[in-house]
Amino acid sequence: MPLTLLGPITRVETIAKGRGIRELARLNKLYGKGRWRKRKGQAEVLLPDGTICRAEIHWYEATGIGKREFKIKRLLD
Repeated sequence: MPLTLLGPITRVETIAKGRGIRELARLNKLYGKGRWRKRKGQAEVLLPDGTICRAEIHWYEATGIGKREFKIKRLLD
């Protein structure tokens, strides 16, 4: 589901890091080697149908590479 972030991400937590990430080899190959973390947080998002709602989102993040592959895990509103 494509999404557009409308504000800052709050309640950010690290879910997994390093070898605890199942997709680590793919991330290293696609974006480059880094200290990868799988993170989660909450943000207001714009859905493809034009609805604005609060959602829990997950993404991968590495120092020097940035945030990649945002996905909505569940809608909170």
